[in-house]
Formats: sequence, C-alpha cells, structure tokens
Amino acid sequence: MTTSVDQAMTLFQQGFSCSQAVCAAYAPSLGLSRELALKIAAGFGGGMGRQGEVCGAVTGAIMAIGLKTGSIEATDTAAKENAYALTQQVIDQFKDRHGTILCRELLGCDIGQPEGLRQAREAQLFTQRCPQFVQDAAEIVATLIKEKE
Repeated sequence: MTTSVDQAMTLFQQGFSCSQAVCAAYAPSLGLSRELALKIAAGFGGGMGRQGEVCGAVTGAIMAIGLKTGSIEATDTAAKENAYALTQQVIDQFKDRHGTILCRELLGCDIGQPEGLRQAREAQLFTQRCPQFVQDAAEIVATLIKEKE
C-alpha cells in the first residue's frame, strides 16, 4: 500500500513543487480532490512563488493540517486553536530537523534573486536537498494526523 509520504515523494519526483507534492498527497483522504489541491498549492513552491520564504513543503504540510482540522464555522474557536496548535507542531518539528523553515536558509542561497536561483540550479539543490524537505514535511503530517485519530 502506498502511503501519503510515498505519494508526496512521487509527486515531487514527477515535477510538482514541494508545496503541491505534500498538500496533494494528503488531500484526497481529507476531502479535497488531488487536482484542486495541486492548483491551490501551486503558488507556494520555492518559498512562496520562488521568493525563498517559508519552505513550500512546510506550507503544503500546513494546508494538509488545515484540511484535517480547520474550522468551517467562524465561531468554532476550538477548531481554530487546534489547527494553530498543529501548525505550530509542524513548524517546530521541521525546525528541529532542519534548523529553519525558510527556503533560502535551507538551500543556502536566495532563489528569489537571479544569482541565487542560478546557484541553486547549478548545485542541483532542488534535486539534492528538496526531496528530504518534502519527505520530512510529509512524515510530520502523517504523524500528527495519526495522533489525531
């Protein structure tokens, strides 16, 4: 049986961004079609539109957490607090593994700048480092979802 972590890795290897891979791997089991998840997460790769901000794998994980625990009623403060608490856990656990959630710090260059993007491509950082970030974010989501069930 293919796990959501495996699915995230496959999607990333197929060429989807880190945010798309993590979000779309979990979406179908959480009530959102894979296609719509891919569209929603499309702009978050590369640290939000290739700006080097929060790692797309982390934002994809947070989107998955929202699908699992997010509120649909404005007055549901318990669901909101739960989603925030789990989001903080995603961030804390990713930071524990990598020291940061910022794409530019994870890659060691600012891909939001032409020189940084060139450097990342030449060093093959997207294929050498990013798969680990996708895997770790997907594993963190899997653990948190399992704990909630």
